[in-house]
Formats: sequence, structure tokens, C-alpha cells
Amino acid sequence: MQEALNHKHAAHAIDPITLEVVRHAMVSITNQIDANIKRTAFSAYIYEYNDFAVGLTDADGMLVAQCTGGMPPFVADSVGMAVRDGLHIYGKERLHHGDVVLCNHAAVQGQHLNNTVMYTPIHAGASRDALVGFFAINVHWIDIGGCVPHSTDIFMEGLQLRSIKLMSKGEPIEEVYRIIENNTRQPVELMGDIAAQLAGCLLGRDLIAALVDKYGAETFERAVDVILEQSEAAARALIRSMPDGTYTSETFLDNDRAGDEPLPIRIKVVVAGDEMTIDYSGIAGQVKGPINSGWFGGGQTTARVAFKYLMGAGEMANEGTFRPLKLILPPGKILSADPTAPMGNYSTPFPTVIDAVIKALEKALPARVPGGHFGTHSGVRFHGRRADGAFFGTHDSGHGGWGACATHDGAGPFRTMAHGDTRIIPLELQETYLPVRIEAFSLREDSGGAGEFRGGLGFRKRYRMLAPCGLQTNLDRTKFPPWGVQGGKPGEPGRFLLVEGATGRERPIEKEKGLQLKAGDLVSVETGGGGGYGPPQARTLERIQRDLDGGYVSKAAAERDYGVTVGTDGKARRETMDDRK
Repeated sequence: MQEALNHKHAAHAIDPITLEVVRHAMVSITNQIDANIKRTAFSAYIYEYNDFAVGLTDADGMLVAQCTGGMPPFVADSVGMAVRDGLHIYGKERLHHGDVVLCNHAAVQGQHLNNTVMYTPIHAGASRDALVGFFAINVHWIDIGGCVPHSTDIFMEGLQLRSIKLMSKGEPIEEVYRIIENNTRQPVELMGDIAAQLAGCLLGRDLIAALVDKYGAETFERAVDVILEQSEAAARALIRSMPDGTYTSETFLDNDRAGDEPLPIRIKVVVAGDEMTIDYSGIAGQVKGPINSGWFGGGQTTARVAFKYLMGAGEMANEGTFRPLKLILPPGKILSADPTAPMGNYSTPFPTVIDAVIKALEKALPARVPGGHFGTHSGVRFHGRRADGAFFGTHDSGHGGWGACATHDGAGPFRTMAHGDTRIIPLELQETYLPVRIEAFSLREDSGGAGEFRGGLGFRKRYRMLAPCGLQTNLDRTKFPPWGVQGGKPGEPGRFLLVEGATGRERPIEKEKGLQLKAGDLVSVETGGGGGYGPPQARTLERIQRDLDGGYVSKAAAERDYGVTVGTDGKARRETMDDRK
């Protein structure tokens, strides 16, 4: 077998310069399509928030390249799973040049139904008859009907599309367009986003086909083989750098949005030679609340995202990267739920699970594992009717602090580890499209965990309602805050408050399913901070002073956490033996 493989490699050798040109061209093309979608999409969910990802697979549906800023759970394998399902249903012989396929099915991707993959086959050669791969884009469709995210089964959550063609041999299938358009509350925005998604698929297909034609199919396929092999080798080298052993961690989610019981997130990671096994056997079972996901869209996705964070940004994320990664995940868990389970808030556990996998390896990689990050969506969704009767619904997610590491303070405020390059929607745009006024937007003082290196800060944001509307919120890790490592202190958990405009009464809100707000009400969002790294006593006075001067840490917190004295001049000092005399 090995001799045959060596012979194949020798027959289709590729020079290193061509290899690098092909490698970077594939990523460049996915990034170009990423930029085009942002310029042409209709909903702020896409053109500002970036809730989508662009990927390229080989002819068997295995991930080859992705855009650098896409949503990690989308390309960790939701694009590949969708393509492989289409191959199972149609076979390669029935996927023609000009076909475009849609898939959002829970039994395939295991995520909420808004996440809809669109893909098209890439055929190279003058006659376009040689299938070399698929160009795939996963976009969060802004509304696909259904009831509400806090559903009790998947059938309440909207339109299910299992590997159906939107276009056949270049011709649009009008019936499918009509079905989609008549199953959404926001047809203008959704159909505009679909047009951008389609244009991205077709242009990406043509650019990859041109790349293949330029170098020849054999050279292109050899380049892909080598890229996957190199990624695999880098992943195995990382694993070999860790001591063999079994590593564990444990934390909890606050609840499942349907009850009040904490849900255990127990992780076991086994390192053996150049392979790593992530064991989710101890994770919570499938729940009544809508935070379930499927084996591929939940368990495999979180394991892959966690592993890629450990790999760092220097290596591509592709199928080769994940070859040394094994997964133990029995059916019936929150990350391997039945496809009929409610999945409207499927990604709620993801940041905590990813964080916990990384935390498990603290002893194996003490200089590489950071403190815990704020790890929750911190989401608020305002929805209702405009004066003209048109429906509006916009989700705003909180950015929080990430954990400190062995060399510097924690970053942030950023989105969670499950979100990648998703952005804050500009305040001016929110105030234009929503009946709200943003009255405050600032960093949250003292939210980062103390340590030799301090955890990143969360933010504080306050929305004043200008008209009645509905509110849904999604906040977790309020009872189990982001941990510190190597002696660092935990970060502050997030908190939401509702201040009633009529009475001034305050009350906490965490997971509201459908709260009705009145004009004048105030919604206050305070996101969590990251955990610290190393003992606080080791933090330099220079860093403490910088935090005081920047307003990142208050005088009281500096004196409490770092043992300094802050004088009336605002300068931090440590007491010496001479001072005590």
C-alpha cells in the first residue's frame, strides 16, 4: 500500500512554489467571496455581524480550505456534512455543472435550521466534466418561519430543507424559491441574502475552476493532497509535544432554558503518541430546552474548534488538521441529540464546552492554556412590528473578555470561541433599524480576573426602548464564572438587568423567552470578563498602574486583588520592609 502511495506521489510531484501558490489561492478565493457577501447581503446579520462562512471541499465533501474570518462551527464541518449528504442522495453523477443545492436539515448538520448551507459542484476542464470539489457557503438565514427559539421539538423551528436543488444545470427552480419566500417573516432581507449567497457560490466555483484549469487537475489534486498531509503532520507534532496521559476538567451550564438545574460539562482528553481523543461521555444528556445539537454539528464541531485553538492560527483548518483527533460521544447527549430535539439555541453550550476542552489540558500545556473566557452568547433579540406593520427582528450579541495567558493580558471584548470574526453591529445602524437608543457603551471595570496577567474585560451596554417590542435574552455562566489558571483569579460573570421606565424598578433577566417591553424601559447588558493567569502577587506595579490609569481596574479592586496601596495621587505602591518600620 505504501509503495503504491509513494509511486502516486512520484508520478504527480509538485514543486514547492506551485504548492504555495495553490494553497494561498484557495484561501484568497474564499476570502474574496467572504468580502463579496458582506458587500451584497441585505440583512445586518450578514453584512455587519458576519454570521456566515465560506468553505471549499474536495470531490468527496472533505474540507480543503475556508475563509479566515468565518464562523468556526460552520466550517468545522457543517459545510462538509451538507455536501456529503448531497453526494449520498444524488451521487456524483447527478450533481451537474450549474446545480446549486441547499441543506439545513437537523439530521445532517445537527444545528438550528437557520444555518443553511448552499453549495455547487466545481467541474474543471474544457467540457466541465471532471468533478474536483464543491464551493459551499453556510449563511444564517435571518428567518425561516417556525414559532420561537424556545421550541419543544425541531418541527416548531421552521422550514427544513434536506439536500434539495435551488438550481438545476444553471436554471433556477421557481417552486423552491416560492416555498422559501412564503415561509419567512422577512422576505426582502432573506431573499436578498440568498441572492448574495448564490452569487458567492457561483463566483467561487468559477474562480476555483479557473485555478484548476491553469495548473491542471492532476497538479491541483496533488497540491490538495500535500496540503492535507502537511496539516495532519503539524497536528500530530502538536500532540506529540504533550505528555501522554488522561486529562480532565469539569464545569457546568446554568440550565437548559427549560428548567433550573445546572448541566454538567465533564471532559476527558486522552493524549497517546500522536493522537488525541476527546471523550464527551460525561457531558449532560439531551434536554427539553432548545440547546441540543447533533453528533456532527455539536460534538464533532466543538472538539474540532477546541483542537484548532490549541493548534494556533499558523496552520490551516482542513480535514488533514483533524485526522489525528478522535471523538467518543454516545448518542443522546446535548451534543449528540436526536434530530427531532429542539435546537433553536443549539450553540449555547459551545463556548463552555470548547473552553472546558482547553482547560482539561492545563497540566499538559501550562504555558499554552489560557484562563477561561466569558464563554456565553450574552445575546439580546428585539422583535416586533414597525408602524407600517412590517416585522423586525434583530439579534445583538455581547462581546466579553478572554482569558489571560503566559505572556500577556487577556484580549477583548471579543465574541466567544464559537463565533470567530462576528462583529458588533454599529450603534448607529441599530438605532436606525430598531426602536432603541443606546445610552451607554463602555468597558466594564473590574470584570477581568486578577493575575500576573489580567483577564480581558467585558463591556456595558444600555438600550432605552423608544416603542413597545419583544425581548429574548440568552445569558449563561452566571453561576460558574470563567476560571483562572496557574493561580489566576476567575473573571466576573455577565449580568442583564431590566429597569422599568414607569417605576424605576430593577430586576435581573438571563434567559427570557418572550418578555414584552414598554417605551421607556431600559435593558442593561454587562458581559463577563476572562480569567487571570498566574498569581496576582506577581503582577508588576507598572501593569497595575496602567490598569488604574486606563480605568480597567478600580482602586478598591487593585488594593484587594493585588495587595497594593493606591495613594491620593492615584499611584499604586507596594509596602516594603522599610515602610513597615
